[in-house]
Amino acid sequence: MNSPLIRAIMLDWAGTTVDHGSMAPVLALQALFAQHEIDLLNEDARRDMGLLKRDHIRAILALPNVRAKWSTLTGQEPGEAQVSVLFEEFGPLQMKIIERHSKLIPGVAETVKNWQDRGIRIGSTTGYTRQMLAPVLAQAAQDGYRPDASVCPDEASAGRPAPWMLMKNAELLDVYPPIACVKIGDTVIDIEEGRNAGMWTIGLTRTGNLIGLSAADWESLSLTEQQQRLRKATETLRSAGADFVAEDLPACNAILAQIEEKLAAGLEPFARV
Repeated sequence: MNSPLIRAIMLDWAGTTVDHGSMAPVLALQALFAQHEIDLLNEDARRDMGLLKRDHIRAILALPNVRAKWSTLTGQEPGEAQVSVLFEEFGPLQMKIIERHSKLIPGVAETVKNWQDRGIRIGSTTGYTRQMLAPVLAQAAQDGYRPDASVCPDEASAGRPAPWMLMKNAELLDVYPPIACVKIGDTVIDIEEGRNAGMWTIGLTRTGNLIGLSAADWESLSLTEQQQRLRKATETLRSAGADFVAEDLPACNAILAQIEEKLAAGLEPFARV
């Protein structure tokens, strides 16, 4: 039997297909903790990006500086009850901010349409719940991006880095084996999710969480600063086990051709060899 070529590509949302710099989740988390008199640092908000938001809030509360500040302000250390309260408060904040930060990243609509025209199915996973993703999906459709399937962590037995959202996408799209699928995302958690599902992984740098800048702020940097930030993000994604790294989604076209060459030669994702 011939080795399979790429049958599906599984895409992340914020920082990969929409919201250059993955700004919406950070702004919402900072607004959430500000309501409790805690100034959440940008790097602390981004540290565990990609997790289900309840899990993300739990991870932030576990950070020593946040935990200490919470204990000082409230007289008790944060536990599961506080996670639940914050998660309930987070939803409305995120919904308001998502509406302002769901713009499609340039080149995404055209790139994905080309893949779909080639017969490649498009799935998607996220750290957003279905309620949070709904307006993002609607805006993306208006802008010309329509994945063939989407799965949220509240629709699977666990969120990232578990592989279940990817596997449910594969089932919905009727695509297999896993090595015929490619996971593309901008966070370490995306790469871990793809590896756990046995798929090829491509990490994105310029548009994503690891650089964390809007398109305008990125353009304002000097070429030297841009190159330094790209190198650092690339190293982080490579260390997480990414098979390949690209600046943005359109730059993945050349990488997909390399993956198909490897598949045709009977090779598996080389980061695990």
